[in-house]
Amino acid sequence: MPISFACPHCGKQTNVADQYAGQTGPCSGCGQPITIPGGAGQTPFLAAPSAPSPVAKGTGKGVVWVVVAVVCLVLLVPCSGILVALLLPAVQSAREAARRSQCNNNLKQIAIAFLNYHDVHKTFPPAYIPDKDGRPMHSWRVLILPFMEQQALYQQYNFNEPWDSPQNQVVTRTVIPAYKCPSAPDRPTETNYMVITGPGTLFEGAEACSIAKISDGTSNTILVVEVAGTGVNWAEPRDLDAGKFRPPFSPPRPDAPGSYHPGGLNVALGDGSTRFLSNSIDPATVQGLTTRAGDERIQP
Repeated sequence: MPISFACPHCGKQTNVADQYAGQTGPCSGCGQPITIPGGAGQTPFLAAPSAPSPVAKGTGKGVVWVVVAVVCLVLLVPCSGILVALLLPAVQSAREAARRSQCNNNLKQIAIAFLNYHDVHKTFPPAYIPDKDGRPMHSWRVLILPFMEQQALYQQYNFNEPWDSPQNQVVTRTVIPAYKCPSAPDRPTETNYMVITGPGTLFEGAEACSIAKISDGTSNTILVVEVAGTGVNWAEPRDLDAGKFRPPFSPPRPDAPGSYHPGGLNVALGDGSTRFLSNSIDPATVQGLTTRAGDERIQP
């Protein structure tokens, strides 16, 4: 049977009888010595070596990217949960800081309204206007509406009727953002700001107080405070008794309305400035801040 082989030097294909297997001789194409395959100890080469099958361009890179993607998923999915757990407190803290800042701005707006009211009427508004029997009928929060850019709403209010009369309810159902703390639950018409009432305070019942009567100094006397969970409509003539205003202020307690902000609450002072009173504040200092003529010396 003929042996078919290719010269390893020039690649010329040659057929020889199998009796020449293992013999060496010159190639008829290039003259180089070659050994005919098939002899003892020889590896037959029946044809020229074939080139390896080409790999499709980009196939290797595609496999690498798939492997990388799988590894990333395996590593990142658990890590994403950890990252969220780590970042969530920081995000919540930032949001609360923004809400506390907005609450502080609300108090500043209210305090400025008080001072503008004083410029016009020469006194701060009273805590309430009484009816003919001396019972609270209208709140200071209604009286300062013209100074809160709510003149149109003020003109709709009927002072000849109680605050919760059918006609006035059309007004009192209106939401006034400046009377709402952003950290409070969503009760649109509930107020989160009150004055402190009681003997020696700026607001002794229906009596209107002027700045001239604040011998402790306006910067040492509380004008308006933040409250929480009272359920009081902003037009209702109800405020905070001085005996209930004591630290700690947050979280709110059933017997002493306080603040939704961690660590303390915001207050506005008689000069229009605002402060954040810490839960750790000395109760004696709080007592001094609530009175207008107690001759207390408040430490900064």
